[in-house]
Amino acid sequence: MSEHVQHVIRAFDEELNRLRTHVLEMGGLVESQIQAATDAYHTGEIKVVADIVAADKKVNDFEQMIDDECVQVIAKRQPAAFDLRLIMGVSKIVTNLERAGDEAKKIAKGARRLHERGQFMAPGDAIDVRHVASMAVTMLRQALDAFARMDTAAAVEVIRSDDDVDVGFKAIIRQLVTFMMEDPRTISGAMDVIWIARSVERIGDHATNIAEQVIYIAEGRDIRHPPKEKKA
Repeated sequence: MSEHVQHVIRAFDEELNRLRTHVLEMGGLVESQIQAATDAYHTGEIKVVADIVAADKKVNDFEQMIDDECVQVIAKRQPAAFDLRLIMGVSKIVTNLERAGDEAKKIAKGARRLHERGQFMAPGDAIDVRHVASMAVTMLRQALDAFARMDTAAAVEVIRSDDDVDVGFKAIIRQLVTFMMEDPRTISGAMDVIWIARSVERIGDHATNIAEQVIYIAEGRDIRHPPKEKKA
């Protein structure tokens, strides 16, 4: 193998490694946004909301930078097989990370509305939302770890975990409906909590999407839309 070819291969590997690193950096930022937003909801420290909103611009900048890098690598290297799947998967992963960051911003703004109006819900509700949010954050962290290691078994576990988040979300909705029926004065605050819980549930969905992309990158299998079973 000529020295020039070796140099090209090394340069290509460096570009792919840089892509992976930027994805993980972006993921870490989004994870911290979500954690800060759910903490603000629970504690009432709404001063951090401005920081969370400001951090959203950094997330958007990451998305644009990584997408630009993907385009440049494809144009320069014309990758195939695993490398092409990696670049395509990265593009979809960063889209899901950006949307998860948007949900963190919605949680933060909802928390600010609740606490500014003094309509924070009962402590039991706060614990439920925080618990489901913790599960969603864990899913996101595990999905990113699965991406870093190209661990399809870990990715499958993330996908399975989404059912627990969905169950938790539905339990919160039932609890809030009960509050609103028993005391109409809680309706405004309960609706804000519903939207916060909905954002948490969507974060779990985005983590699931990232895990599905890990399987696609590693194995070339697209499991997003499994074929329906034929009726007998």
